[in-house]
Amino acid sequence: MALTDLHGVGPKLADKMKALGVSQVTDLLFHLPSRYEDRTRIHPIGSCRPGQRVLIEGRVEHSTIVRGRRSMLVVILFDGTGRITLRFFHFRVYQKQQLAQGTQLRCFGEIRAGFKGLEMVHPSYSHLSRYGDEAIADRLTPVYPTAEGLGQKNWIKMTDQALALMRRGELELEELLPATLLGQLKLLPLADALDYIHRPPPNADVAALVLRDHPTQKRLALEELLAHNLSMQKLHRLQRVLKAPTMRPGGALEIDFMERLPFRLTGAQQRVAKEICHDLEHSKPMLRLVHGDVGSGKTVIAALAALRTSGNGYQTAVSAPTELLAEQHFRVFSEWLEPLGIKPVWLSGKVTGKRRTEALQRINQGAEVVIGTHALMQKGVEFSRLGLVIVDEQHRFGVDQRMDLLKKGSRGDQQAHQLIMTATPIPRTLAMTAYAGMDVSVIDELPPGRKPVTTVVMSNERRGEVIQRVANACADGQQAYWVCTLIEESDVIAAEAAEDVARDLGSALHGLNIGLIHGRLKPADKQRVMDEFKTGQIHLLVATTVIEVGVDVPNASLMIIENSERLGLAQLHQLRGRVGRGYKQASCVLMYNPPLGDLAKQRMEIMRQTADGFVIAEKDLQLRGPGEVLGTRQTGMLLFRVADLARDADLLKMIPAVADTLLTQHPEQADKLIRRWIGDASRFAGV
Repeated sequence: MALTDLHGVGPKLADKMKALGVSQVTDLLFHLPSRYEDRTRIHPIGSCRPGQRVLIEGRVEHSTIVRGRRSMLVVILFDGTGRITLRFFHFRVYQKQQLAQGTQLRCFGEIRAGFKGLEMVHPSYSHLSRYGDEAIADRLTPVYPTAEGLGQKNWIKMTDQALALMRRGELELEELLPATLLGQLKLLPLADALDYIHRPPPNADVAALVLRDHPTQKRLALEELLAHNLSMQKLHRLQRVLKAPTMRPGGALEIDFMERLPFRLTGAQQRVAKEICHDLEHSKPMLRLVHGDVGSGKTVIAALAALRTSGNGYQTAVSAPTELLAEQHFRVFSEWLEPLGIKPVWLSGKVTGKRRTEALQRINQGAEVVIGTHALMQKGVEFSRLGLVIVDEQHRFGVDQRMDLLKKGSRGDQQAHQLIMTATPIPRTLAMTAYAGMDVSVIDELPPGRKPVTTVVMSNERRGEVIQRVANACADGQQAYWVCTLIEESDVIAAEAAEDVARDLGSALHGLNIGLIHGRLKPADKQRVMDEFKTGQIHLLVATTVIEVGVDVPNASLMIIENSERLGLAQLHQLRGRVGRGYKQASCVLMYNPPLGDLAKQRMEIMRQTADGFVIAEKDLQLRGPGEVLGTRQTGMLLFRVADLARDADLLKMIPAVADTLLTQHPEQADKLIRRWIGDASRFAGV
């Protein structure tokens, strides 16, 4: 049934809804509330506390438009128990008359602490009659994910109609889970679960719904998790149906490489290298994820795989998400491979003109190893015999970008092998869903002699002590990083902030050579600074978060992260991983601007307590959600509407078996489930 069949939905409104993945009336039923608001009781203003989302009533005492850089409408509301300021930054002039002195209002919004007491910014509001006897809601109010021009009233009206059609049996709603599973788990019928979630009854378990732990939500979470698992399995099964070049043992090249290395591989590295070589020896495309903690040694594993590929007459493409990380790979691969007669090709967005033409020509003529950024995935980059694709920090690329690079190795039914690496340890629960059907290798051992980095948390008010700590470390022959972070980190603003910090530190730290690196530097200047830091000419490197991954300076043993409360756990862990790469005890100082919010406090405490990347990854998943942890928001994958990978870990255990049953016995139902929950993103699974 088309959306325009609903009352009040015209072509323009239908087009807006399609952008949100809602193109049919049935889709409305699966466009679920993102949260609920409790408008069932009125809170006295005097009892309200910051952070609460509450319904209040009162009389307007004062209303005015405050002019300035940004005009706003300011309204003071009083109810006899206290006063609150309502602020409207986006308003029409007529609203001042609507909210004139003496007007009785009912408002809903989040309570905030302002300079002069409690505030609400852009609350929803309605006018009360002089008698103030308007009924309040008798049940939770759903709040739907939306876009500009689509208000909550629109969603309520549309879902009301869709639910009515479903209850009357006029809207086809197919049950896609096997009957045996429904019975075994005592699951509610799909229609009952949807009805309850969209319109919770007055006696609903409010706490369970708010926590998304209600049986009706669990029933839908199971479907959603299953759909994501199925989509990834289908994607990977489709790839495995293809053929891939057989990479036989490379012999002399690999032996020569191993003998030239200045270190021995750890047991974990040897195990993972064998797993990869075993995959490459088969005619089915390798699809392997290698993940390990910061500094566990994934690059040498990638180099071994590239050598095996080169020894068999095929090309390897190595792609990294940032210039700095890609440049690091290029330098290391060049240092290792050039003595063996293999000269890697470099390609990034900043390679232009004659250099780009030459690089493209070498790639097209069969250059054995090609290293670069997302530029490798662009049109015009043509490989002659691409046999292996290595994607580092894959979670920073979209699924579609990885597929674009892989297609460059497609010849008929033949496809390149894939090796995906990440220094961001992936929580087990997330890997089960995001990488279903993929082989996984874990490098769970650090090189011998590495010591855990000691982490301390210090207020910015103690900045002088931190600067002295840097001075002492550098006087002792060590080197240090000072990382600057901003809330809105554009390259220009970040560069200016880093320059200011470098200037201030230069005044405070006489006699130290201070370097500066940020995203605005030219590649040659960036390289020069990094080379001087590596050779010890620079004592203190002031940087933006561009040094998050790919920088390896063993003598650097002190990391200062300014405004650390603004960063997530994964980024903090990556930055901390830049130190502790030598044999000296390393330290990390997390500086913050007080007061710390609850979430920031949790992050700081986790960083202080553990250096285990896998523990940090699990905590990061709980705090931020899977879309942020994997960086998949731009692809449409892993944007869960009901499910939560940390909370629903118990459901994940049964997903693989159910997915296998559906794929083998009910493939049509599997496809329908994917379309129901993932929609357009199902194109990645070939549905």
